[in-house]
Amino acid sequence: MVEPWLSIIGLGEDGPDGLPAASRQALQDAEIVFGAPRHLTLAGIAGRAWPVPFDIAPLLALRGQRVAALVSGDPFWHGAGGTLADAVTPGEWRAFPVPGTFSLAAARLGWGLQDVTCIGLHAAPFARLRPVMARGARALCLLRDGDAPAALARWLVAQGLGATQMTVLEALGGPRERVRHARADGFALECAAPVAVALDGADLPAGSGLPRGFGLPDDSFAHDGQITKRVVRAMTLAALAPRAGELLWDIGGGSGSVSVEWCLNGGRAIAIEPRTDRIANIRANIAAFGLQDRMRAVHGDAPDFLHDLPRPDAIFVGGGASEAVIDTLPDARMVINAVTLETEALLIALHARRGGTLTRLSVEEATPLGRMRGWTPARSVTQWSLP
Repeated sequence: MVEPWLSIIGLGEDGPDGLPAASRQALQDAEIVFGAPRHLTLAGIAGRAWPVPFDIAPLLALRGQRVAALVSGDPFWHGAGGTLADAVTPGEWRAFPVPGTFSLAAARLGWGLQDVTCIGLHAAPFARLRPVMARGARALCLLRDGDAPAALARWLVAQGLGATQMTVLEALGGPRERVRHARADGFALECAAPVAVALDGADLPAGSGLPRGFGLPDDSFAHDGQITKRVVRAMTLAALAPRAGELLWDIGGGSGSVSVEWCLNGGRAIAIEPRTDRIANIRANIAAFGLQDRMRAVHGDAPDFLHDLPRPDAIFVGGGASEAVIDTLPDARMVINAVTLETEALLIALHARRGGTLTRLSVEEATPLGRMRGWTPARSVTQWSLP
């Protein structure tokens, strides 16, 4: 068996003194060492700094030589380990992890990691926390730089989460380690990288944060009135049956509300919308819910370019359903909603020809009627679903 040429070595703030014997030996045996300037300084090695922006091509060009890559703590938890391992074959590399920031932070706070959301916000928007933070929730967050904790505190306050308890953890595991506490709505700490923040929602009022499940309030989204309303959206998502990692085509996306909730339940989505103003709303909702890595908006009209999209697991047609569109759709779980007589007739014919489930949804809401109240009906929706 060929000896691995690449050693992926986790390094903490305590430098070489904190490395086990196997890590120190791998570092000593390396002919060339790559690392961020901070890691090279911690290790006391005049190695090669990673290119900016980060690129592993110079390291891969040395395949066959004894190369070490210095990375933070646990290389496979928000570290470079996964990127490196994906670029070489299993027999070419070996890894030497040490406790990462999440493990060290949990050890300082006495938190069980299995009960905490661990999230990397050093290269992601704070909105990733929207489905996470609620009363009683806990999260550990990696942050970009010393200014980020104050920015995170301001974001929490803007979300109505100002009572969140924040613990700022700087340079964990090293001689510069510092652990301090503050509430988000009273945050006034000056911080330095490397930094992480622990968030504790124990003091948040009941009802704080984003509800889970289907059917967020309509005013949670940017929209111009063209939105699948809350009750209908909940039933639509129940019929679509989102599963982790699955891809949804949302044709006639409108505000993208169905796609957003699909993604909040673990999936990925492409919202297809012909109108420029509504594409802007979809993109605003993607940003507001921190879904840039799961959801994208495509400006165009179906079915002209559907063949260019990755194959879906499920399809929702919320607007513009026609035989021309439906005949081009690939096999997938499908839900189509209709509010017009013409589209309803199309769904009735589809149900007769292809089976599935045909449902009519009628919703009435109590509204003022003189000095009393009465029922005001919304437009009925006919829904055809194909499992």
